[in-house]
Amino acid sequence: IKTDKLTGVSTAKTVTVTVGASATQSLEQGLTKAFINNDGDTTIADSLNISSMTDDADGAQTYLWTNNFAVANSYVGYGLSRSADSAGVRAAFMNFRPNNTEFMTTAQARVDMQYDNTNRRECNRCTAGFVGDLA
Repeated sequence: IKTDKLTGVSTAKTVTVTVGASATQSLEQGLTKAFINNDGDTTIADSLNISSMTDDADGAQTYLWTNNFAVANSYVGYGLSRSADSAGVRAAFMNFRPNNTEFMTTAQARVDMQYDNTNRRECNRCTAGFVGDLA
């Protein structure tokens, strides 16, 4: 099939695909709605649906959406960053502060890069993606 547009029959934005032998999934639900690859400061190497970002503090960034998410705190973020400290290259998890609407609003997400349970660390490569419903 070659097409420039897929539209659901009963609902315009609902297209269901078969996953595996018999399971089905909404095509829209399975798509990444935003992603970013940046240098740990404010230089964005590549992104989707991110209008800009701020470097809030060491290991803390805020991403502003081009197209907002439908509901605050209802989308999911995932990501990985690489340490910029003298301890060598280490991977870090990204804390998206779920259940905190101050940090995950419909218009932006605040992300902390952490290498342990408490301390933020500056990174020299940050990547993140976000899934959920857009407004």
